[in-house]
Amino acid sequence: MGTYLLRRLAQLAIVLFLGSVAVWVMIYAIPGSPELAIAGPDATAEQLAAVRNRLGLDRPLPLQYMSWLGNTLTGDLGASLASRKPVTELLGQRVPATFQLVAFAILIGLVIALPVGTYAGWRPRSTLARVAAVYQVALLAFPSFWLGIILVWLFGLYFRVLPTSSSYVSVFVAPLEALRNTLLPAVTLGLFMAAVLLRFVRSAVAEELVKPYARAIRAKGVSDGRILIDHALRNAALPIVTIVGLQIGGFIGGAVVTESIFNYPGIGRLVFLAVTTRDYPVVQGILMFVVFCFALINMAVDLVYAALDPRIKMT
Repeated sequence: MGTYLLRRLAQLAIVLFLGSVAVWVMIYAIPGSPELAIAGPDATAEQLAAVRNRLGLDRPLPLQYMSWLGNTLTGDLGASLASRKPVTELLGQRVPATFQLVAFAILIGLVIALPVGTYAGWRPRSTLARVAAVYQVALLAFPSFWLGIILVWLFGLYFRVLPTSSSYVSVFVAPLEALRNTLLPAVTLGLFMAAVLLRFVRSAVAEELVKPYARAIRAKGVSDGRILIDHALRNAALPIVTIVGLQIGGFIGGAVVTESIFNYPGIGRLVFLAVTTRDYPVVQGILMFVVFCFALINMAVDLVYAALDPRIKMT
């Protein structure tokens, strides 16, 4: 297991390096320029040159990248062009809010998808399986922001039981108030995740129940329920763990629209504001943070794989 972990850490380092190159090149290729955003559209050529010199943008591109990478490795992601605050400070203010939202959304998605998807895979012709199929198609047919708008209108404007604009309250400080402010965006993301995950759970369970080992056990007189609990669920966990990991990473990096709808103060809302104001250091810092989260989650998924199936350690 130690060798496998070291190999995965080496792969993580390579992925993070390639991700840093992609983030830096992508930001550099964006139309516009940081010096113009700082000095303003009416700045003279001398003023733009002074800003470029101060930011180090007049140096060769490889040196600019190495300087940025060195600062990133030490935790220095630069400062916001708009607020002049360090990017790490801005991330520190927004990351807890996004993590809390993601945790609530994942919990909602798992509570719905795991039992319903398992039963639908076990009893594919049942009423619950048909309802789950309709739910899955209906949720995946519409974008998540549409569901968010409907929830805002229904619970925020019509019934007036939940706020239309969510603020961040730590669940460790005021649990009920945190739930009240996070419920609508969490339900929006959680219901969508449940629709995606339900399809994979259902397919994985149904596939395991028709494999030769399941038929052999069934021929010995073991009930389908016992086969499901003792054998099928463990084997079906591998693809389920993969899609859960991808959904977590997707929520961290892709909650921009949902957080904007509910005005939720997470990193999704922060990157939206940074993009609209061309705050390049903030965009770079957030993208690098998302790449790090994705890589770390993928490594964690691989370690869970190894725990569930010891044969993976040998590959």
